[in-house]
Formats: sequence, structure tokens, C-alpha cells
Amino acid sequence: MNLYSEHYVSKNCERFVNKIWCLDNSIGESLIENKLVLPNGCFNIAIVSGNAIEVHTSKNKYIMNEGFYFCSQMTNKVLVNIQPKTKVTIIQLHAWTLSFFPNYDLNNFVDSIIKIDQSDLPFVTENDSVLNNDIFLLLNRINTYFEELDSINSSKNTIEKICETIKLRHEEISVSEIGKVLNVSQRMLQIKFKSATGLTIKKYIQILKFRKSVDQMVNSGLEKLKLTDVALYNQYFDQSHFIKQFKDVMKTTPKMFNSGSYFLSKKR
Repeated sequence: MNLYSEHYVSKNCERFVNKIWCLDNSIGESLIENKLVLPNGCFNIAIVSGNAIEVHTSKNKYIMNEGFYFCSQMTNKVLVNIQPKTKVTIIQLHAWTLSFFPNYDLNNFVDSIIKIDQSDLPFVTENDSVLNNDIFLLLNRINTYFEELDSINSSKNTIEKICETIKLRHEEISVSEIGKVLNVSQRMLQIKFKSATGLTIKKYIQILKFRKSVDQMVNSGLEKLKLTDVALYNQYFDQSHFIKQFKDVMKTTPKMFNSGSYFLSKKR
């Protein structure tokens, strides 16, 4: 049994959904504990089936029994314990996706998880309990819904444009520079982004930059890639600056980092 797996959506759907990933202990007889997840600038919708999963964020401990959950942006590592006979299917949404649903104000919602009703998910129908177990049905529903959303919203909104600008500049851009590119005031950018994501633009950039650095460390291997190289490649001021950022998020040093303890994205 593969505890961690990834499933990819269609090209048009990928505008809003990064991927679907699963934590599957459904046939396991023992508790899987002290696994860790890193922030990555995405929201997550979690579908829990079976017993329960316990999640520790920097703010709180959550016992997630069978049901549907909305997970905010995370700013620090998250600890996960998965009970036996439990499966969690997670829909990973890009930072701008919820901004296409203007009724949601996420201004003060970070490092948090809330339980939601099945009816809150527009791609799930009342009798869709099968979604907990059938990843292919879920993929089909997700693709259909978000491909239609893509068709209806051919133009990018401000939040998507902010994120696109950050990506195009490889996370090396200030808020004032983004304002000039988009011809929008810094204050307006900050207000809109915080309401849509719960993060400041600066914090969002820091998360993306840090996650990219960690993924680079894991894929290259610390024995092959010096910390100085990682720091300079990702435009940190120096190695000390990178180590400080690492300790703030990970609560450990790069030298003590054990990738085997983490659920990390597969390299596509």
C-alpha cells in the first residue's frame, strides 16, 4: 500500500487545482504518526473516510473525523497522525482559486481548519459518498467543474495576476513592483490579496521561495548541494538568512532535516 499518492487534473482544470493527493491508511492496522507537511501557498479541501486524522497546526490541534474539511493557507510545518482504517483525499487549490468565489473573506483565516458540509462543495452531489473512495470519479467531477469555471472566467482576476507576476519573476519581486506591473496601488493589492488568501503578499512570496528551496534540497540531496548554493540560487541574502528562514518554518536546522518524515511533492 502506498501511503502517499498524487493524481493530476486536466490542463484547463489545472488553472484552479494543482493536484489531488491521498494519505491512505485504509487497510492499515496501526497508527501512522508524526508525519509532517510543509506550507506551499495552496488551500486544501480534505475528504476524510474511515476513522480520523489528527492535525497539529501552529495554532491548534484538530481531530478530523469522517467528513469534509477546508484547510487554510499554512505558514509553518503541520504534524499529522493518521488512525488505522483511515483515508484522506486532498484537493489542492491554487492561492487565487477562492478569489473567483467573492463571498469568501479569508482575511484572518490562516493555519486553521474548519469542517464544512458536503453541500458547500459545488462539484459534489448529495448522494456522492462514493467520492471518499473513488479517486477517478472525484477527478472526473473536479475536471468537469473547474473546466467550466475556466471557460466562464476567461480573464484573470487581480489575485491570479498577482500570483502570475510573482511566478514570472521567480519570487523575486516587491509589492511596489507588482503594483507597477498591474497598474494598481500597493494598498489595494494588499487588501485584496489578504482578503482572498489570509496572507500578505510578502508572506506568500516567502512561502513559495522557501518551499522551492526545500524541494531543491530534497531532489538534489544535501550531500550533493551545499546550503550556500541553495541560498544563492534562490536569492537569499546569504546562507545565514536561508538557515534562519528554515528554522522559523521547520523548527529545526537544514542539517537536521529528515525528508523521510515529510509528505513531499513528487517531482513531475
